[in-house]
Amino acid sequence: MFETRSGEKLLETDPADMPPDGHVVFIGRIASPWTTRETCPKNMKAARETGKPAVLTIDLPYREGLLGLERASHVIILSWLHHAPRTLIVQKPRHAAEPKGVFSLRSPARPNPVGLHIAKLVALDIETGRIDLDAIDLLDGTPVIDIKPYFASTDAFADATIAGRDEVGPVRDEPGQVMR
Repeated sequence: MFETRSGEKLLETDPADMPPDGHVVFIGRIASPWTTRETCPKNMKAARETGKPAVLTIDLPYREGLLGLERASHVIILSWLHHAPRTLIVQKPRHAAEPKGVFSLRSPARPNPVGLHIAKLVALDIETGRIDLDAIDLLDGTPVIDIKPYFASTDAFADATIAGRDEVGPVRDEPGQVMR
């Protein structure tokens, strides 16, 4: 599902083979129209443009945790990208001239393949654990590890940028250091 490109580097040990140091549990799964990586939208903007909704079903033991979520217009979903490789530490995106470290990218291939998605909450049924979403950029059956309400007042930063990504960003003297 993931091919290795020139300039990429792998970890010496696959994190999936290491002893667990946390007890992450899956609380539900996504039902989406996407069954292959090739057909799945690359991001939430592209997913919304398809006009295809998705459903997140929360497992029975966790459904009471949905109480009060109906107040939110949007939700943050943390998913476990279970098909992604976990050993790729330096990647060479198709669109990039140079390889980049995994933590500077939003690729699913990473030591802990956690996905972050902000979706519009269309409907919620606590009894069945069904959450209807406007869209999702996940494969059908992807496990979900958490849901949080999205607060535009604290979660959005109008001045956030990524230099070199069709955005005007702050001037940087050195990587990671913003010059004002």
